[in-house]
Amino acid sequence: QVRLVESGGGLVQPGGSLRLSCTDSANILSVNAMAWYRQAPGKERELVAAITGGARTHYADSVKGRFTISTDKVRKTVYLQMNGLKPEDTAVYYCNGYGSVFRNTWGQGTQVTVSS
Repeated sequence: QVRLVESGGGLVQPGGSLRLSCTDSANILSVNAMAWYRQAPGKERELVAAITGGARTHYADSVKGRFTISTDKVRKTVYLQMNGLKPEDTAVYYCNGYGSVFRNTWGQGTQVTVSS
């Protein structure tokens, strides 16, 4: 069974940076097709960034140029480097598979709060 574990969130001032990490402790999901999602209070969960084949990336328009998704196949970990954070980036961030790799199960997520 997939066991997604996200970490790295926290409280940061506008303009700051955070790096999120995600592992599948059950080693089921392939890091070759992974994505980060987020859910802000009162809003639907949305796709933030995805990576396939270890190199092809896709970003939501709202984070392009600020966020970078990457993978470490040795550590079987997916990262989300977030720079230039804005208050509207405040949300709980989750990872999951992307496309056919997606699983209808979620980890606990990691809270990101951007506030002065």
